[in-house]
Amino acid sequence: MQPPHFTALGNNHMSEREDLLATVASLYYKLHLSQSDIADRLGVSSSKISRLLKEAWERGIIEVQVHAPIPRDFAAEQELIARFGLRDAYVLETSADSDEASLLAAMGRLAATYLQRAIAAFAPGAMLGVAWGTGVHATVSALPNNLAHKIDVVQLLGGVGALVVDSPDLSRMVAIKLGGRHHDLHAPVIVEKPSVREIFMSEPAVHEGIRRARSVQLAITGIGAVDENASSFLRAGLLTRNDLTQLRAVGAVGEMVGRFFDRAGCTDGIDINQRIIGIELDDLRKIPQVLAVARGNAKVTSILGALRGKYLNVLATDDTTARAVLTLDLVQNPPY
Repeated sequence: MQPPHFTALGNNHMSEREDLLATVASLYYKLHLSQSDIADRLGVSSSKISRLLKEAWERGIIEVQVHAPIPRDFAAEQELIARFGLRDAYVLETSADSDEASLLAAMGRLAATYLQRAIAAFAPGAMLGVAWGTGVHATVSALPNNLAHKIDVVQLLGGVGALVVDSPDLSRMVAIKLGGRHHDLHAPVIVEKPSVREIFMSEPAVHEGIRRARSVQLAITGIGAVDENASSFLRAGLLTRNDLTQLRAVGAVGEMVGRFFDRAGCTDGIDINQRIIGIELDDLRKIPQVLAVARGNAKVTSILGALRGKYLNVLATDDTTARAVLTLDLVQNPPY
């Protein structure tokens, strides 16, 4: 990112006061003189220089331009952080002519910037957990190679076997890029009955895989929907349209790490969760950093439910989705 560019504004009919403000601003921001040096030059106190700079900002004599490599909606980010108690938020600023593929790729690059910063602060032996989803795939694809990190990567849920955005494939991609080992979870993400799930969970390798997944320092996950046009479970052939209809009937609005939840982020009464192999949503809450990457109108209700359930503390999305989430939250829970 380029450093902020500051411009002192003026015109041909500038008053003496405006000339003073522009002079102070130019010396400080263009020539990088200290406030004490400017005070010495103008024969005034340092505290007066500080007040003059503040006045120059307030009167619009100073403008700032930040040239970000990926445009961000910082106002939406701050509102999301404040509203939902997030650790951080990355909101892509979109344009009217952006297509779906370019939006997804740009959001992935934005999410990857957070991931790089978080990984750089990892202590030796820290592990990364990876779930599934198109947003996760976009993030992983944008992550640059850094073999020196030697970070091990863990699957957070069982495999799908039918999607490029499957958890095992994404976990391997990250492990290769970060020079670490990949730990498989040798089980499908969903089985036919809860009793079959118990059989898998009793296997030592699966039990150890879940234990390892619960101990990661950072998890990357998508946020799934129960909308027929946006369901990864439907695209993978794991659920039918009728299954999604039944999920909506019991109040399900979204999914994370394969577990479905309602608009309040609760899982009560959603029996399909007893057939999922992977970490629980309660486990997800306990992971220090959970980066969720999701966008699109079909996922607004899903994202809001996940935020209310506190299953993530870092959100990467776009400005249109972010504003829709914030608006829906106010509509459903108006302040009194």
